[in-house]
Amino acid sequence: MSPQELLTAELELTGRITTASNATFLGSIGEVRVVYKPTAGEKPLWDFPHGTLAHREVAAFLVSETLGWNLVPHTWLRDGPFGEGMVQLWQEPDPARHAVKLLPTEQLPARGWKTVLRGQDDNGQLVTLLHEDSPELRRMAIFDALVNNADRKGDHILAMSDGHRYGVDHGLSFHHEPKLRTVLWGWIDQPISEEELDGIDQLTQALSRELGQELAKLLSSEELSALADRCTALRQTGQFPAPSSQMPAVPWPVF
Repeated sequence: MSPQELLTAELELTGRITTASNATFLGSIGEVRVVYKPTAGEKPLWDFPHGTLAHREVAAFLVSETLGWNLVPHTWLRDGPFGEGMVQLWQEPDPARHAVKLLPTEQLPARGWKTVLRGQDDNGQLVTLLHEDSPELRRMAIFDALVNNADRKGDHILAMSDGHRYGVDHGLSFHHEPKLRTVLWGWIDQPISEEELDGIDQLTQALSRELGQELAKLLSSEELSALADRCTALRQTGQFPAPSSQMPAVPWPVF
């Protein structure tokens, strides 16, 4: 299906994701399966301007594309049965694969995983939250720091059967104040690779060109300036960030 058809062909709803905080629908455009989040279904938040979450989802996709990391499924704005909203290509994760896990502490894998935090469950059992130590999740952690993602839950990472990892649900991103909340804290203060730094450089350069013009339609000037500042700061430190605000560092619930 052509890009123009994705924008104009009929969007037919086929179901609703009832566990989502905002109105979220499954649908199809022809034979293409999509997720549709109408702006009219967004619940007001105390810290994000009302009616902007769909725009932030599209902005996250544009940043992902500029980085060249294919982290966010194709996302765009268009009209739908409940008005304008965010539409995103549906991705079917592998139910047997999980990029983030909560395990009993005595059952932790020997390698290939990073510990985020330890605690106790409702029965007093020691448990550990951990995530994959993989190039895909490293890039996602950097992406989250750049877009200031305030809600990277474990279930917002889709583990595909081919090993690829997609990130979804980026409505709570791009705030001008530090709000990074994520389950991907496994690389705190570790060096960012040259390849990863190249991606940040690409984003920085693009912000002064066409990407900046596109994002200006979706974000406020203050938010756009803060994005550029985060690019500069991450490039200068050359390290994965640590929690820096008084906000909780991990979203709740974590899944």
